Amino acid sequence: MKNSTKVIFGIIGAFVLVIVLIVGWGVSTYNGIVKAETEVEEKASTIQTQLQRRSDLIPNLVETVKAYASHEKEIFTEIAEARAKLNGATTLEEQAEADAELSSALSRLMVIVENYPELKANQNFIGLQDQLENTENRIAVARKDYNEAVKEYNYRIRRFPSSIIASMFGFEKAKSFEGKSGIDNPPDVSF
Repeated sequence: MKNSTKVIFGIIGAFVLVIVLIVGWGVSTYNGIVKAETEVEEKASTIQTQLQRRSDLIPNLVETVKAYASHEKEIFTEIAEARAKLNGATTLEEQAEADAELSSALSRLMVIVENYPELKANQNFIGLQDQLENTENRIAVARKDYNEAVKEYNYRIRRFPSSIIASMFGFEKAKSFEGKSGIDNPPDVSF
């Protein structure tokens, strides 16, 4: 009788141990997915911050160029419209599209600047140009970091067996930040 009791307690103990291990694995996996998802959200926020920084620099840049090239009204309108679209973007896709339009308009502005040598020598313009170039680099790094975080998150929620936990709790695949075709590089602002 004593041996059968030991066997029963042994089986119950093993069963409880297996349940504890499965629950522990589930909690650990869930927390890992949450961490990866939070990383994606944080990286998306960084992109948004850098896009906002660039958007905030643009009015100063435009005003400086306007002082020298006031007859180039069309490009100023395009920049204002693209900037407004970027500031009003609510999704990552809208931000990517507006960012591509703004980058294109800025490229055209820099081409116009080439026609004004006195503007290129203006210290205020040079400072703004440097800030814009630094911001473009920050945006590129933020996009890269975001896309790496998305890759890691998507990998976590799709690999087995963590895909079971991901599907149970409704984790969905994240989208990478992709610019429009042909707008792969920031505008050239060097002279």
